[in-house]
Amino acid sequence: MRAAWLLLPALAALAAYYVYLPLPGAVSDPWKLMLLDATFRAVQQTCHLIHYLRLSHHLIVLNYLICTFDKLKSVSSEDIKITDAVFDGVEVRVFEPPARGDESLKRSVVYIHGGGWALASARTSLYNNLCRIMAESLNAVVVSVEYRLVPKVCFPEQYHDALRATKHFLQPDVLAEYSVDPSRIAISGDSAGGNLAAAVCQQLSKDEDLAVRPKLQALIYPVLQAFDFNTPSYQQNMNMPVLPRYVMVNYWIDYINGNYNLAHELLVNNHTALNVGQALSFRARLNWTSLLPPSFQKNYKPVVQATGTAAIVERLPALLDVRATPLLADDATLARQPRTYVLTCENDVLRDDGAMYASRLQRAGVPVTLDHFHDCFHGCMIFTVWPTDFSAGVHTRNSYIKWLDENL
Repeated sequence: MRAAWLLLPALAALAAYYVYLPLPGAVSDPWKLMLLDATFRAVQQTCHLIHYLRLSHHLIVLNYLICTFDKLKSVSSEDIKITDAVFDGVEVRVFEPPARGDESLKRSVVYIHGGGWALASARTSLYNNLCRIMAESLNAVVVSVEYRLVPKVCFPEQYHDALRATKHFLQPDVLAEYSVDPSRIAISGDSAGGNLAAAVCQQLSKDEDLAVRPKLQALIYPVLQAFDFNTPSYQQNMNMPVLPRYVMVNYWIDYINGNYNLAHELLVNNHTALNVGQALSFRARLNWTSLLPPSFQKNYKPVVQATGTAAIVERLPALLDVRATPLLADDATLARQPRTYVLTCENDVLRDDGAMYASRLQRAGVPVTLDHFHDCFHGCMIFTVWPTDFSAGVHTRNSYIKWLDENL
């Protein structure tokens, strides 16, 4: 009995040590975030063990666990018609609000979910709930794209899926089928979905045969570049839940079908060193010393290697492919983009990706709204349902929907 009383405090102390993380004082719901992060880390470590034992790929296991947990949740959709369809070979989920007597056509949002190009689904309750609320709040038809995931496919297949589904929906006869106003369509996505949304918008802007074009793009904490993993936000938030820097680097490696042995070289920017000729022409497009406000730069310094490993880009050309890294697009392409909304969070490694894109779009003459949240973290907008309900999720979601409502 005495041993048990000694063991319990030790276990409690060990659990507290595992859960506790030093977080910035302004972070919303810090203890809840610590618990969420501890859960993620424990699950990821289990999945990596299964991968190490060669029983299955860790991302397949992780996605299976996410979907299994998700089945425990139920999301109400009494007033929204939800149907699954296939657009040019790509699965989608369509959310349609009931018809109103005073209108003939509805506005619409094509939504592309996040998850590091490898996790989640348009059918999970987190995204099902978000798209349902969007459809209700905006009285809009929402098309949620179910693109294929890593490790089943890698870049550029996710991009192709998102592009094919979007172009199919933009056909006049398909829009007519769903009673959508062709002049009031937005392309949107969060995180990796924001990456795909930006890449799709850039490609649509180059398609001269396209009869219908999006009116808006709305990007939620998007990942937009793999050129510099030492921007101020990457340095500031390198250990921040729920997306530490090393995890984002690994997502990139998985997406472009690389090898984890390259992680360290990417982390120190060896792949874009000054002696890497392929990277030189892109450097000015990601010069955060001129693109970011002083409040974002703080006292951080650029990490630019004099000599690096050019073979990395030769083996993985997707690192500099604008379809994978939309922030690398040229000014002419950016000038053709629609009115844009970019949501960023202070406590997020991807904060500067979104802020730099907003800055470059503004310089190219595109109307941009940069909606920055000082107390929020990556992924927060989908965490609005118990037990992963955060005030940050509700605040960011409401701000995002408000902008869409006012501009779409």
